[in-house]
Amino acid sequence: MADAAASMGTDPLTLADMLRVANSPGFDRWQEQIKHTGGCAHPIRLMGQTVTRDAKTGDVLYSYSTEQEPGGMLRVACGNRRASRCPSCAWTYAGDVYHLIRAGISGDPRMGIPGEIRQHPGVFATLTAPSFGPVHNQPDTGRCRCGSSHADDDPALGTALDPERYDYAGAVLWNNHAGDLWRRFTIYLRRKIAAQAGLTQSAMKEVCRVSFGKVAEFQKRGAIHFHAVVRLDGPDGPDSPPPAWATVALLDAAIRDVVDRVAVPVPAAGAFAARVLRWGTKLDVQAIGGMDRVELTDHKVASYVAKYATKAAEATETVDRRIGELSELDKLPLPLHTRRLIEACWVLDDAYPDRLLARWAHMLGFRGHFMTKSRAYSTTLSERRQVRADYRARQERRERGLPEDLDDSEGSTLVLAHWIYAGQGHTPGESWLAESIAKDIRLNRETAREALADMPDHETEGEW
Repeated sequence: MADAAASMGTDPLTLADMLRVANSPGFDRWQEQIKHTGGCAHPIRLMGQTVTRDAKTGDVLYSYSTEQEPGGMLRVACGNRRASRCPSCAWTYAGDVYHLIRAGISGDPRMGIPGEIRQHPGVFATLTAPSFGPVHNQPDTGRCRCGSSHADDDPALGTALDPERYDYAGAVLWNNHAGDLWRRFTIYLRRKIAAQAGLTQSAMKEVCRVSFGKVAEFQKRGAIHFHAVVRLDGPDGPDSPPPAWATVALLDAAIRDVVDRVAVPVPAAGAFAARVLRWGTKLDVQAIGGMDRVELTDHKVASYVAKYATKAAEATETVDRRIGELSELDKLPLPLHTRRLIEACWVLDDAYPDRLLARWAHMLGFRGHFMTKSRAYSTTLSERRQVRADYRARQERRERGLPEDLDDSEGSTLVLAHWIYAGQGHTPGESWLAESIAKDIRLNRETAREALADMPDHETEGEW
């Protein structure tokens, strides 16, 4: 068994458990459950039953109990968006973000976003953090300042050249206030666009609206930066065309001007001097392809944003859970650069108690959402999840012999359900099998998406 386990890249105990699961009487049904979760790495286990009755006659239309399920339990997806926690659920979340972002670029009639939105001026902007000290990098020309040419997988990349002089306090304070910087950026951007158009802010609201969808990403050095789709609409959002003066060039110029002006002051506290936090100088603004703009396609931008929506601070090799005590760091295999960033959060916590730096030390001080959008940008994640839930509900009704288009808006059916939480996760053997199922599901989905991406837009409309 040891040789067989080695050939499969696992250990004998896991292999033994895997064989136990595969030879159990309910294995086929267990596989069906895991496929329904998308190969979830940490499924929630439930025990209970549900009964669907006709509200008028009381007749039982459908009944279900977990008593006949493998282990007497139903397994449902955990829904965690972090790829480090559950790659399968993170993949589903990334798909939802993809649809959300793409709908804000090319429209989605199914979700009420018109295709005419393609003609609205839009850019893909990347806003970065300033320098807190030189780090090991891969310059486009020449060698790193340390004299070496670093490979892509070199662990030194992003770490401080001189840790004793690196501004770790500034780095974590910047991460901690990044959300405030973004909020001020959006406020000042609206003001700047109104000024460029020769309008007051109140008059601007009557003719033009600024919409955005953004995602946060950690750089190797542990600093947050933002990737954002910024778009100009008419006063009613996606449903109304922007005024003639609203152009990509105007939007580009406004963003560049505002990034230089936005600042968030941090007061002095204890031994720490006052400072002013600003955006970094490495700003990138690119027009998004529409009928007359071809720099970036909607598919490329949406895919790029979705890729980072499931990440946290893994690029810095930090932990994906909160740190209860600073002494825990001694038990963790952290790179020195990452450890110093975490330590800086704890050191600054007493000076700035309202910033909750110690609570967010595992995130290197960042306490914001990784994916946010303005109200009128496009659809919402809740709406995207509802589309998926409705699709699955239709499948289940078909399997139960009920009408697929059953409308219960008038209370024609009554559902009685009772569920008990029975735990979460897999045994070692189940985990190995679930990972294999997840890989197959993901491969099939990626193949399908690549095929659709190669089709003309009119052929893929509504398919993703």
